[in-house]
Amino acid sequence: MLSQASKKASHDRVSAPARPRGKARWSIALLMGFGILINYVDRLSISVTQKPLTEDFGLTATEFGVLSSAFLWSYAIMQIPSGMLLDRFGVKRVWGASAVLWTVASVLTAIASGAWVIIIARVLLGVAEAPAFPGAMKATGQWFPRHERGLCTAIFDSGTRLANVLGLPLIAFTVSTWGWREAFWLQAVLSVIFLAAFLWRYSGPKARFAKGRMTSEEYSYIVQGGASSEEVRPSSDWATVAYLLRQRKVWGLSLGLAGAGYVLWMLLTWLPGYMQTTMNQSVLQSGIYAAVPAFAMFVSELTIGGWWVDRVIGRGANADKVRKGVLVVGMIIALFTVGAAFSDNPVSAIIWIAIGSAGIALVYVTSNSLPALIAPEGSAGSLAAIVNCVNLLAGVAAPIITGLIVDVTGHFVYAFFIGGIALVGGLASYLLLMGKIEPIPARAIVHTTDV
Repeated sequence: MLSQASKKASHDRVSAPARPRGKARWSIALLMGFGILINYVDRLSISVTQKPLTEDFGLTATEFGVLSSAFLWSYAIMQIPSGMLLDRFGVKRVWGASAVLWTVASVLTAIASGAWVIIIARVLLGVAEAPAFPGAMKATGQWFPRHERGLCTAIFDSGTRLANVLGLPLIAFTVSTWGWREAFWLQAVLSVIFLAAFLWRYSGPKARFAKGRMTSEEYSYIVQGGASSEEVRPSSDWATVAYLLRQRKVWGLSLGLAGAGYVLWMLLTWLPGYMQTTMNQSVLQSGIYAAVPAFAMFVSELTIGGWWVDRVIGRGANADKVRKGVLVVGMIIALFTVGAAFSDNPVSAIIWIAIGSAGIALVYVTSNSLPALIAPEGSAGSLAAIVNCVNLLAGVAAPIITGLIVDVTGHFVYAFFIGGIALVGGLASYLLLMGKIEPIPARAIVHTTDV
């Protein structure tokens, strides 16, 4: 019988088995990426419409910051409930219902008669999109063996970057050509297209195999590679959440991601506005400039955070050291965003932000792969929701704090400095709190041991 140390060593160094015939799992990764893409177009387009929207409704920078963060209020609050719903009812039902609400929120924004209506629509959008990332993380655990989860996470997370690379220029073009309301009608159409594709194509691997839509080799490869069970349901949702909240590892991961999340949400909500006001760019130009950091993130997470991490772990490298190393390096690179505080032209500013954004992408893609790796069986959705909730509390603060700084100082210099402080705090959390990247013992096992 293997000793505990031997078991841990074998867990950290597992060579990837030969890849099977069949690509069903990768079609699921692409489908989730499409869903996340639509999610982010929905939530980010408000940043591109800042100038015409604030002119229509007479908003100050602080008021626009409040309006921008309204999405995050409900998005953060609903993270843990959405995670429990995912663990109880599964990805297909919850994501399907969510996509219906995305569409309603976009339509409500398009017909808004005042800023208060947009705030209501943004709150509804936050409720609707809360299950997005916990659902994608849970599906990753069910559909992919452990050694392929880095690339799968990079694929679905790349939807957030493509939203900037493709979505924001499209939204900016729509705003410039027709108007800001038409941009939200476009979002509604895209949401309907995704809903149809998701309901048609998504199922769990067991159901897909039973219908003869995937090979037996691929199904065995997924199950034998450590995929999460589709059958397990937590016996007590709130007890499971309470147990996870007592784990130091959970707080280390959550606060670490929140450090990067503060800067990410500052850029997501204010980068186009920063380019329009500080750098005197048009709405269309700001949308194009905002695509540059997003493209850097897209390349960074797919090549390094996804393909490279899976490759070196599959070849036998220590999984804990590889993933934690990527987190630390990513946070250090993310500090380059502070360089924008010293820039006096749009090109140099966007270069600093693009370099730092590439580091943020490494942090996000690695952190988003961890809930499926460290959660007790059946609670990946709840753990992912906790991580997202803490991260998003930082996201709620970022747009408002940035707006206040701009109103008081007239520039973004101190906003970038505060972002740097958040990144240093996140790095400390990864190093001092998270510990080793390994599964958290199941709550039932812990109770048995204590008795």
